[in-house]
Amino acid sequence: MSKVLASLRYSAEHEWVDASTPTKVGITQVAADALGDVVYVDLPEVGDTVTAGETCGEVESTKSVSDLYAPVSGTIVEVNQDAIDNPAILNEDPYGAGWLFTVEVTEEGPLLSAADYASANGGDVA
Repeated sequence: MSKVLASLRYSAEHEWVDASTPTKVGITQVAADALGDVVYVDLPEVGDTVTAGETCGEVESTKSVSDLYAPVSGTIVEVNQDAIDNPAILNEDPYGAGWLFTVEVTEEGPLLSAADYASANGGDVA
């Protein structure tokens, strides 16, 4: 069963956000498990603006290509170069070293609590 961290909030499209400022964004373990081995990540660039609910990049695995959806609106502050250089880190540590980017948030999209996300996706809250 996929792990869902109680300290994070989640989008219906399987992205997570933390409570830091700027806000860190990544994909959930549910998404990483469903994708299989991640081989390529396409992320927005520093200075780009993203809009909650709209696509802002891609994650490619040996199985498929999936769009990344911004869980919040705002300006990209930092991109995780390690995730670009070593996409497998998304499978190994999706809530830690596998974060994707940080955003200076201007508006949040609809976000789920850990319990609601786990309930909808068969995850286990840790």
